[in-house]
Amino acid sequence: MKPIRIIIRSFRDAFKSVVRNFSLSFASIMCTTITLILVAVAIVSAANISNATKLIEDELSIIVYLEKETSEEKIENIKTDIESQSNVEKIVYKSKDEWKHELEDYDDTFDTVLNYLEDNPLLETFVVKTKELNKMEDTANYIKSISGVKTVKYGEGSIDTLVTVFDIVQKVVVIVVIALILVTAFLISNTIKLTIFSRKSEIEIMRLVGGSNIAIRLPFLIEGFIIGIIGSIIPICVTIYGYVILYSQLNGRLFTNLIMLIKPYNFVFQVSGVLVIIGGLVGMYGSLKAVRKYLKI
Repeated sequence: MKPIRIIIRSFRDAFKSVVRNFSLSFASIMCTTITLILVAVAIVSAANISNATKLIEDELSIIVYLEKETSEEKIENIKTDIESQSNVEKIVYKSKDEWKHELEDYDDTFDTVLNYLEDNPLLETFVVKTKELNKMEDTANYIKSISGVKTVKYGEGSIDTLVTVFDIVQKVVVIVVIALILVTAFLISNTIKLTIFSRKSEIEIMRLVGGSNIAIRLPFLIEGFIIGIIGSIIPICVTIYGYVILYSQLNGRLFTNLIMLIKPYNFVFQVSGVLVIIGGLVGMYGSLKAVRKYLKI
């Protein structure tokens, strides 16, 4: 029963401290709110960049054009050789007649030109889907060296640039999130330090009457947790309503169909859960740091 009483009393004291030191608590809550909004923006951006990268990886393929008059046995050998590569996820053979039908269905101009020609000028091909986008160039270079392969197309140059840009942006976003979390912890820590300083006499009395370390420290930890949770409420609202409105205004895409945004539900609730966890844990961490340094028990 004693542990339960300590916990109940700690929650009561923590709420009283937040109200009693409202100006300090409010300043910390506002700073937490601002930083968590920025954290939310960073998390949403990182998630959508990762999603866009995955969608692009799913869409991009290596087109392998075979030499004319390649025998069926040779085609099968080339397919086996390509499949032996560890980065190859899927390979599909497409005959020149299949390409012709696709082009005719795609545009009437192709239909007219191809029907005008007596012979089909297109080549037999393989469409190769790779596992990792950043290894596509190496895979394409290997396929080029296979006997019977005439040429390989996979969007050279643009793929490398795209991978580089996405990689840099993702790293920057991660650094920003970590920095913002550290700033939030610092702000809450300073608030708790001031609270501890203002309650020095109360802490001394608790020591004199035999108060345990946990009984003295726990209210401050809970106070930091409360500040963090309260500070996450506005960022959660901004995340939910802001992202839903943004998704609706942009029709679920950013500039092009290749960069599709993540559907709001259940994404916004997952981000909101992360914000609550970050707010609560960072608040407790800030409090713990302040208590350890400034509360000599």
